[in-house]
Amino acid sequence: MRFNITLDRDEDGVWIAECPSIPGCVSQGKTKQQAVESIKEAIALCLEVRAEKGLPLTIFGASIRTP
Repeated sequence: MRFNITLDRDEDGVWIAECPSIPGCVSQGKTKQQAVESIKEAIALCLEVRAEKGLPLTIFGASIRTP
């Protein structure tokens, strides 16, 4: 499966990775690459837990345009 992720730095310089299509799927790393590797593991675990609980694996997102 392919998922979009977001990457941002917090005030301490830690990289935060999030998978917006999986609620609560967030991870971090000292480097951008560590954050990417960490979110890959988090995605796998989040999908496993959601499947065990009978929850939808992902949620749908949409893009909107603002004035």
